[in-house]
Amino acid sequence: MLVIRLSRAGSKKRPYYHITVADRREPRDGRFVERLGFFNPGAVGASERYRIDLDSYEQWVRKGAQPSPRVKQLIKAYRKQSAGTAAAGEEAAA
Repeated sequence: MLVIRLSRAGSKKRPYYHITVADRREPRDGRFVERLGFFNPGAVGASERYRIDLDSYEQWVRKGAQPSPRVKQLIKAYRKQSAGTAAAGEEAAA
């Protein structure tokens, strides 16, 4: 069974996560099938907090991959942010 989950990177006390598709039996930071994006919880200022390839995410979910609860939260927040950014862009263009 495939899962979409976070894989930890970064240094001690400064986590950085990759959003990956992996076999459920593999270790958290082990082998993965595809990297879909990243999540940086320590982002400050103009730094990007997260970036996710939603097209690939949707494709993996259609194939049966199960997202972890934390990844579901991140996807929801990312979609909300993307919709807000798109709406602001349309207002600026008008």
